[in-house]
Amino acid sequence: MSDFFQNGSITTLQNLTHRSIEDIERELRVFAQTRNMILLLPALYTEFERPAMLGILEELKDVDYLHKIVLSLDGADEAWFRRVKTIMSKLPTEVKIVWHDGPRIQSLYQQLKKTGFWLDNPGKGRSVWMSLGYILADKNTYAIGLHDCDIINYKRELVARLFYPVVHTALDYEFSKGYYARVTDRLYGRVTRLFYTPLIRSLKKIIGYNQFLEYLDSFRYALTGEFAFIATLAQGIRISPTWGLEVSMLSEIYTKTTVNRVAQVELMETYEHKHQKLDKEKHDAGILRMANDIAVTLLRVLSQDGIVMSDAFFRSLTTTYIQESRISIEKYYALSMINGLTFDRHAEVEAAETFADILREGISVFINDPIGVPMLAAWVRIRAAMPDFADTFLQAVEDDNK
Repeated sequence: MSDFFQNGSITTLQNLTHRSIEDIERELRVFAQTRNMILLLPALYTEFERPAMLGILEELKDVDYLHKIVLSLDGADEAWFRRVKTIMSKLPTEVKIVWHDGPRIQSLYQQLKKTGFWLDNPGKGRSVWMSLGYILADKNTYAIGLHDCDIINYKRELVARLFYPVVHTALDYEFSKGYYARVTDRLYGRVTRLFYTPLIRSLKKIIGYNQFLEYLDSFRYALTGEFAFIATLAQGIRISPTWGLEVSMLSEIYTKTTVNRVAQVELMETYEHKHQKLDKEKHDAGILRMANDIAVTLLRVLSQDGIVMSDAFFRSLTTTYIQESRISIEKYYALSMINGLTFDRHAEVEAAETFADILREGISVFINDPIGVPMLAAWVRIRAAMPDFADTFLQAVEDDNK
């Protein structure tokens, strides 16, 4: 049984009783009568060659309360698009595919660029942003949920628990963030355990009380790719096209709503997906690239909030992070020992030392370019600049999906 302790500035919705999924779905069907829920699935075409995606689709066959499923399909030629369309057609829910590499969507990207919107950094962030634009073009959308497509032990309960806080008519949440444990015979989630959390706590030590840092530190797993929010909130959110997507998203949520309308919800006991190796020699790839983007994004967000950062600040941040990462290792070592888990202490220390190098590099990147890669514009701004774009977008996706 999970704990029910509420710490930090946001609400935590633990799974205390393992309430049946059928019971939760019964409520969601009632809410769905007036509050349309759309599930957004960001995927490369290669995901459809892996067991995880096929398992997700099998589970989604039993989900009957969604208004629509939108697949954000990237890296697919026409043959793969048609193949994926056939696979997705087996779901009972209406499915629309945003085919990013198709000529119609590519034409829309060009229209946006000609109007002055910066879109020169392709990847998951940009694809999610574009697909959100399609979903938000439908004025009947109430809530949008998103999860990754590489979850090996996926259960449909994840979708139900993710949407529940933001669509329940007796609750008042606008954003829900999923969390879970990353554990098998050992602990995973190194970027969160050994980099993100020690970095946040180092900043808290140096800066002192800061409401935004308290908010970030309240999330049990801030770097998860699973979240849901209401459409009116989504309209005003800017998105980072880099690996700093999750941090920038939490920052945008913080500025657009109040912490009292933000919840984190336990989606499943453990979460299993592909594990990335930490290659100390490749700082521009994998989880080290992710850590760098997170550090730079975090520093930029704090700078935008008026925090002044000097050379002395950065020196203190580096040394404080090293100490905080060592404290984290000791905590997780104890947790592993009492649970009989495998724990390679030497590898954890090496990872933390590598992350310290990444932090130094991130600081250098920030100093040289405090503004960096522009955020993708909020869709309210697109609508103001291009009033007819929503209708054009809806038609383009409709034509692709015929």
